Amino acid sequence: MNMNLTLLGQAISFAIFVWFCLKYVWPPIIAALEAREAEIADGLASAEKGRHELANAEKQVADILSDGKEKAQGFVLQAQKRRDDIVENAKAEALEEKAKILAAATSELQQDRTQMLEALRKQVGGLALQGAEQILMREVDEQSHRDVLDKLSSSL
Repeated sequence: MNMNLTLLGQAISFAIFVWFCLKYVWPPIIAALEAREAEIADGLASAEKGRHELANAEKQVADILSDGKEKAQGFVLQAQKRRDDIVENAKAEALEEKAKILAAATSELQQDRTQMLEALRKQVGGLALQGAEQILMREVDEQSHRDVLDKLSSSL
């Protein structure tokens, strides 16, 4: 056998094999690789988009939390202000009630004092009349007048 013919036959066989591979094997492989490449690119784009959306979502969550904290502080301040207003109103009402009670007590004490003075005047008037009666009923004697006046002053 001739080496040249063998080499030529192998070269022709190889060329047919290469042509067959390029015609029937290579296009599906390239199509599969391109499809896989597109899937990977889509996956990477989706991952990047997901990271971007996650960052946006975290930023929105932080904004919402800070807004919530600010609103909560506002509510707390508003509640404290309302509490202070209620306390001030209660103090004012208590002071008004205190003034009313003091005025009523003072008025009642004045009335009681007036009544007692009136009763005391009546008693003194009655005692003065009794003393005058006793003095007039007895003889006009200086010693007896002193005794009656001493008794009268001791009874007062």
